Amino acid sequence: MISADQIREHMEVRALDGAHVGTVDHLEGSNRIKLTRNDSPDGQHHLIPLDWIDHIDEHVHLSKNLDEVRNQWTSIN
Repeated sequence: MISADQIREHMEVRALDGAHVGTVDHLEGSNRIKLTRNDSPDGQHHLIPLDWIDHIDEHVHLSKNLDEVRNQWTSIN
């Protein structure tokens, strides 16, 4: 099971296919990662549920490919 305390600010988030999804800004509540807007394709923050995490090492690895993530993430200003 993934523990939220393993997630650190500025960690890279990678999709299942190895593509760069974004960079962790911080945890939003107890169950979502907020990504920085600096490297976002649309300049917005995006939220990713912790349920999508496959594993964590020096990066946060998701269980969805990049297209799935971008189609399903929540965008916020």
